[in-house]
Amino acid sequence: MPDVDVLIVGAGPVGLTARALLDRWGVRTVLVEKHSELSPFPRSRLLNVRSMEIFRQLGIDRRVAARAFAPEYGRVRFRDSFTEPDFASAAMIGVNAPIAESPVLGAVTSQDRLEPTLLDAADSPIRFGVELAGLAEEPDGVLASFGDGTSVRARYVLAADGANSTARELLGIGTVGPGALGLTTTVMFEADLRQRCADAPAGVYVTAFGSILPMYPEGGWAWIGQVPEGADHREPLSRTLGDGLPFEVSRVQRWTVNAFVAEHFRQGRVLLAGDAAHAIPPAGGLGMNTGIADVHNLCWKLAGVVQGWARPGLLDTYEAERLPVAHLTLRQAVANAQLLIQAQQKRVEQLAGDDAGGEIELPWSEHYFAQLGLVLGVAYGSEAGEPGTDYVPSTSPGHRLPHVDLGGGRSTLDAVGEWFTLFVEDPAAAGWAELAPSGPLPVRVERLSGGYGTLLVRPDGHIGARWDKRVLGADELLRAQETISAAGLV
Repeated sequence: MPDVDVLIVGAGPVGLTARALLDRWGVRTVLVEKHSELSPFPRSRLLNVRSMEIFRQLGIDRRVAARAFAPEYGRVRFRDSFTEPDFASAAMIGVNAPIAESPVLGAVTSQDRLEPTLLDAADSPIRFGVELAGLAEEPDGVLASFGDGTSVRARYVLAADGANSTARELLGIGTVGPGALGLTTTVMFEADLRQRCADAPAGVYVTAFGSILPMYPEGGWAWIGQVPEGADHREPLSRTLGDGLPFEVSRVQRWTVNAFVAEHFRQGRVLLAGDAAHAIPPAGGLGMNTGIADVHNLCWKLAGVVQGWARPGLLDTYEAERLPVAHLTLRQAVANAQLLIQAQQKRVEQLAGDDAGGEIELPWSEHYFAQLGLVLGVAYGSEAGEPGTDYVPSTSPGHRLPHVDLGGGRSTLDAVGEWFTLFVEDPAAAGWAELAPSGPLPVRVERLSGGYGTLLVRPDGHIGARWDKRVLGADELLRAQETISAAGLV
């Protein structure tokens, strides 16, 4: 028998979220990370509302929010330099203020603040300083070997080991897309800037020379921009700050902006997630969030196959459902980058004319980069279609269960967990009590009035089946459960 059920490779936000999800299912895991500790760099900084909904399901959303910035920092401001007034501004929808479509707020927080919370969300083993070196598939599992000479057998491998994924390389899985877009430099620095942004907080201040980001609520800053090889990073940082503000550099990191999607998310018993499956440019903050949604989709399926209540073919639906989302997200991120450039170009044109102090019209709506449809509107299935600019709630199979207040601060999304959830208008109707224990996975029955129909919802919060009638026969519900446990949707 394998040593563990699932080997997780990579201790970034995606791998750590997968570890926490599988721990809730009682799946035996071990996580390996090639670095000796969690990343000390801020890196990804935006958690959208969908990621926070997933963290709410894990019971850690309040801890994440407690270490994040206040909601008013959920805004992007465009300036000629940090010390000058805005020439444009845009809210991060779902982050800067509550929205009716979700019970949670997204958050501006640094990855190095998020990862320790995710690490504490599970007790399963984690080994730092262990680098994946080989993968050999066996009849009932995978033998993974590491650079330190150790090995482990696992029934499945979940590879979340980044854009330069060793697992993807070992499997020979190619990528499609632009590829490496260029080198970017992050400079961590200290400066007395708090008073200058007190009346105009933001998660990002964008200038033509680079972007300034507040790192933590208690202090610390970062500059992100492009520095030619061999050039001094201090000069563009100084121009971005303006006014000759003094600063002290603490760390510098150069990294590659990648843009690609893996040709496949699964090969045999190895499944790719996060940046290993899709490298998304940072504009709009979509990359980490897409990876968190990946493992939310995947982990209940892995649990079902490992524990025997789902058929092995259910794992095929992971790629079928998430690969199109990755391509959509990559296109949106590229469009976001173009919108940023357009805003800066409009300002350059304005400065070249006679209206340097006038307002500039943003090339997008107040809905930050118009991506809420992608964040909450992703649907699975052959008839899902592409989500629009705005989110339109739907109870059709494949869609995320809409947020409805059930009373007492409880959302429909809070009724979802390690079970199937059946939403009905009248739980007291004849037959519901007998239906609850049936099927391959327990069913919890919840009241949902308002004409939504009868909904059978998967553990990841996506609707698996919908009926217009109020009462089902036991056989009909059982067939639906079995179909979802084999094919994902009815």
